[in-house]
Parts: sequence; structure tokens; C-alpha cells
Amino acid sequence: MLRFSVVPLLAIACAGGAGSVPAATGPEDAVRAARAHRERQGATILRDFAAMLALPNTPDEPEGLVRNAEALAERFAARGVATEVWTQDGAPPVVYGRIDVPAARRTIGIYAHYDGQPVDPARWAHPPFEPTLYTGPREAGGTRRALPAPGEAIDPEWRIYARSAGDDKAPFAALLAALDALGAAGLEPTSNVVFLFDGEEERGSPHLATYLARHRERLRVDAWLFADGPVHTSRRPQLVFGVRGVTGLELTVYGPLRALHSGHYGNWAPNPALRLAQLVASMVDGQGRVLIAGFYDTTRPPTPEERAMIARLPDDDAALREELGLAATEGQGAPRAERLLLPALNVRGLEAGGVGAQATNAIPAQATASIDLRLVPGNDPAAMLDLVERHVRAQGYHVIDHEPDRATRLAHPRLARIEREGGYPAVRTSPAAPVVREIIAAAEAAAGPEPLALVPSLGGSLPLQLFLNTPDRPIVIVPLANHDDNQHAADENLRLANLWYGIDLFAALLHMSVAP
Repeated sequence: MLRFSVVPLLAIACAGGAGSVPAATGPEDAVRAARAHRERQGATILRDFAAMLALPNTPDEPEGLVRNAEALAERFAARGVATEVWTQDGAPPVVYGRIDVPAARRTIGIYAHYDGQPVDPARWAHPPFEPTLYTGPREAGGTRRALPAPGEAIDPEWRIYARSAGDDKAPFAALLAALDALGAAGLEPTSNVVFLFDGEEERGSPHLATYLARHRERLRVDAWLFADGPVHTSRRPQLVFGVRGVTGLELTVYGPLRALHSGHYGNWAPNPALRLAQLVASMVDGQGRVLIAGFYDTTRPPTPEERAMIARLPDDDAALREELGLAATEGQGAPRAERLLLPALNVRGLEAGGVGAQATNAIPAQATASIDLRLVPGNDPAAMLDLVERHVRAQGYHVIDHEPDRATRLAHPRLARIEREGGYPAVRTSPAAPVVREIIAAAEAAAGPEPLALVPSLGGSLPLQLFLNTPDRPIVIVPLANHDDNQHAADENLRLANLWYGIDLFAALLHMSVAP
């Protein structure tokens, strides 16, 4: 376990030219301090963010994940955070940090992850770990430009392109700048703060439960803040009180032992690509309703509180359809926020033979579909996969979980292999706890005149269920990335206005009011 030297946060405040710490201030003061700081230090903030983005952080580079963890620990230690790097065999490190505030009445935890999705450099306009600044979205005519020099004016509509720019290194840049801003203004956090930075969230955090169990006492908090995800698609800042669960599978349908000439064998040898297409099509109808028996049976209906939150959300579906070039959406036009409260089946990839220049007049030997399931409260990941497997069997397939031998192929006219993935259930928490009301007030201070959206569930998935060992401790997701950040895709990016909002947000959350 690595440890880093600790500099008292108050010492940084004094070094920033502040006098005494004000006796009674609130999140509005912190937001003013954050805006003054980023106005002065915007170029420095961006350059440090670019340096973090330049560190490769994909699952296939474990040494890169270690470098990311150590770089984060060093940066937070330099701001007075008592910082450690926790390790276990076969897992990326977890970065732990703590700020203790004298006479603090509560402790908040802040979770973020430093690992990123895999990359295919051929699909990127620039190498994914060479951060590149543009004057706006590339697809809308933004042009490349250099990082700003100190004192240079910064346009909040600029975008920085790199893997993990939006998911999920932006919170680190925002947190570090927020700590600097508070220190420069002579403000201290009003809560004890625990930081927990995960290195394998994009793989389902398979080792996080062990870390949490091993350090349970050091991770006791009054509320967890999960720094992940995008703001509302209307660009309105939002707080989110839950996530979908997730699981998945690889489904392979078999044909002949080898690819066959489609002229000599077409209409005689079964084509696994056609059979797979028919099998997948049998799972979902034209309106996106999943046809697998029992798929919706365990879904917990939305509570009146959740329905009220949805009713207050801005209706931006038409604008989003325009942005995405969609003439219509699934669910017979039901609002997107309502659709996210249902489980979903998604085909994330299909593979069989070749297309375009790689196409051959052949019947492929096999065809594979990669499928993920997004879950809502009430859905058990393993039980939902059982339903999918039962459906495949009901279509006449013999299902196996391994590569078939010749005898198995000869014994079963329809043969499918299902390789299950891990996963975790959905989580939703109530916004009624007093500490959540204080979190909402702090976020409203950062959002300014723009009304804050309160959302029952994020569309994506996070390992919130691992943090539910104390049910009375609420979990709130505090997104800051732009909704069009190409999350998980090529040319991932962050709009600088969202980074600026993130700095304001974390300054307000670190310095939020304390209920009497």
C-alpha cells in the first residue's frame, strides 16, 4: 500500500493569500470562489486535465491503470488530502483519500472511476490518448486549436477530445480545481470527506466488493456522491437517485463446420447468420417491447415520488430526435425518462462472415450476437439471463456453454452457445433524507438560474448496490459531462462549460450548508 505525504488543507488556504476562514458561509460563497478561481487559472486547469487524459487507462494496459492511480493519489495529496493507494492481486488499485474537518457533523463519500473503455484508434480522428482541443463539436465544424496560454480567454463551448474526457476523468479535474478554489478563498470543507476512486468500473468492478469489505470502517459515510454520467439531454444540470442494473451474454449459432460456397450449398446447408437474425428478432417487437416470456414480471413499478420527478423534467424528446436524426422512437412515443424505468434488451454487436470489401459469397460457419440487458429494481441479473436462455430453447435450440464437438453438432439440428457475463442489479434511493436536501441546495447554487433536474434513474449502470450495506445512507449521482460526449465511443469529448459547472458543483458540495 502506497502512502503520500499530507499537507494540511488550511495551509493551502493560507498559501493562496487568504486570511482567516469565514465563520459562516455556504455553497453560494463556494461557487463564487470556484468561478473566480477558474477565471484566473482556466489554462492551468485545462493543461492538468490534458495531462491526466494522456495516461492510457484501458483494461488491457494494467501498468497504465497503476500509473493513473498513482497520479491521482499524488495530485490529491498535494491538496492536503490524506491519500493511499490500495491494492490486491489481480486487480487495479483503488485510490482512497480523506479530509477530516474539526467538529464536522457528517461525512460524505465521493466515488469516481479512472478506468476507461477499450479504444480502436482507427476510428478516432486523433489518437485517443493525445488530448486535442477543438473550438466546438467536430461534426458541427469545430476546428482544432492549441491549449490556451495562461491568461488567455477560454470559450466554454470548446471541447477537449480524448478517451475518458467525459467518462470518467472529468470529475477528478473538477474536484482538484474545486479544492484549489476553496483554498485560495480561505474556505474549508464543511463535511469530512472520503474519496474512493475505482480502477475497473468499466468491467463491472469485480474486485470492488473485496476492497469495500476490507476497509468497511474507513468507508463509513452519511451519503455517497457518485461522480459519473452526463447532465440532462436538455443541458440542464441534474441530480440522479438511481441507476439501471446490467448483465449480458454472447449468443453463438452454429452452421457447417467450415464456410461453404453459397452457390454450391445455398438452400441446402442452414445459414447461421439467417438463423441468428431470426432468433434475435424473436426477442423484441417493432416497438422495442421485449417478447421474452416473463421479462417484465419482476419489474417494480415507479413510486409516486419517482413519477412526480419525471413529470417535472423538461420535454426535450423532440429536440433529441432532431439531434440524433430519428424520425420516431420506440414505445409508441413514450417519453425517454419513462422508458428508462423499464428493463431493456440491447444488441450491441453482430458478427457473421464479412461485409463490404470483405464480403464473400459464402455461408458462414457460425454467427454471434453480443447482447446486454439493462435492469430496473426487482430484476435479478442471473434470473433475467435464465429467461433469455429459456427463450432460446423455446425456439428449438439445444443450448450449451462451450464450443461444440462434432458429435454434439450431429446430434442437434439447431445448436446455440450462450456465454453469460456477470452483472449487478439496479438501485434507486429516495431523495427525502435531510442530507439529500442539503446536497440538492448545493447543486442548485452551482446550477445558478438554470432549474435543476431531479431524475429517478440514470440510463447507464454503476455498482451502487455494493454501497448499500447501510440502507439509511443515501446515494446521489452528480453528473457533469455533456450528454453528447460520445461516451464509450470514438472521439469521446468534454464540453468545457460542463467542466466549469463541475468545478462549481464540487466546490458547493464540499462547502454545503450544515443543517442545524
